[in-house]
Amino acid sequence: MSLFVIVCGALVLLSALFYLRPFRRGSAADQELDRANLEWYRLREVELAETGDEDLREDARLRLLEDDQQAAGDGSVAAGGSRSFPLWLLLPMVAFASSALYYYLGAAADVEISRKLQQFDEGSSEQDMRLLIDAIEARSTQRPDNLHYVALLGRYYMGQRDYGRAADTYGALAEESPQDAQALAYAAQAEFLAAGRVLSDDARMKAEQALAVNPHQRTALGLLGMASFEEGKYRAAIEYWQRLLAMESPGSDSANMIASVIESARQQLGEAPAQQPASQVVADAEPSAAGVTVRVNAPEGINPADTVFILARNADSDSRMPIAVQRLSASQLPVTLRLDDSNSMAGQKLSDTESVLVVVQVSPDGRPGEASASWLGQAGPLVPTPDGGPVEIVLQPRVGPES
Repeated sequence: MSLFVIVCGALVLLSALFYLRPFRRGSAADQELDRANLEWYRLREVELAETGDEDLREDARLRLLEDDQQAAGDGSVAAGGSRSFPLWLLLPMVAFASSALYYYLGAAADVEISRKLQQFDEGSSEQDMRLLIDAIEARSTQRPDNLHYVALLGRYYMGQRDYGRAADTYGALAEESPQDAQALAYAAQAEFLAAGRVLSDDARMKAEQALAVNPHQRTALGLLGMASFEEGKYRAAIEYWQRLLAMESPGSDSANMIASVIESARQQLGEAPAQQPASQVVADAEPSAAGVTVRVNAPEGINPADTVFILARNADSDSRMPIAVQRLSASQLPVTLRLDDSNSMAGQKLSDTESVLVVVQVSPDGRPGEASASWLGQAGPLVPTPDGGPVEIVLQPRVGPES
């Protein structure tokens, strides 16, 4: 900040030249005019002395006196104006006005917060943390479009177990960034914890949206698996956790922990323990040819700028999580496409599913989920086959908030 103050002071002093120097230049110009008048009079005096015309000489003296009196009068007015408003007062006024404008419109507070964040470490006190959070909260209120501050506040509230404020904060962040999978997942997690570990429809929709944007979003997978387990939907919990397990290193602590909760879910279903460790990741294989082919037409009135989600879900599962996803623009309709293992989500294979439901959602704001859709369509259950013909899906306008 000291360098900033020095630079600002130098700029203010520089600006003083623009409103103080013109008056000094005006005084020098008056002196030059006086010298010119006197020189003219001397030349005129020599000319008239040769002619001997006393009347013309007297007239020249009177004109010189008139010019002197007029210059003196102008100087008195200028001096009086200067005395009525001291020009040096402009200097502090300019400095104060520019500082106030910068503080209100500029980023001085952001610079100070950034400096405090860089200096904050494990040795900082709780009071230092509280002062920093107060500054961020105040600045976030002044600059609600600064999503970095919103994310910082959400993380702090979660760490303090203030899940209600964390849910509000992350919810606002997710609303401003509907394509940010992490923001959506954190908002769903905060709502889940704020509601006493109950996953509301809104929180579930946010978690599913996060996975539609990023199928590998760990927070969303873990949350949906945990919520499904606590709701007694053990099969759905296993599916979510298996996808999460596929992203862990075999034999790691996190992989072993996920494997243990998967076994707990299997026991709740009365299934025998897995013959091989659940943490073992199967090597990549060639995608199976089994899949489903659908054709989606473009209904009259659809907005070409809307986003189209084509999802395949397990028809025999309670989970609404898609197995395979294709994302298109409405301008690409009509379209015929195939869903198979090549576009399946992490840890899943469409070819391993006995039957699937294919759901089409047209979203004006780019967010997946039926609640965000303006057009909906569905086909199925469909059995994945190597060579099945296309199944036509007819889009219908979504009516009612619960459609």
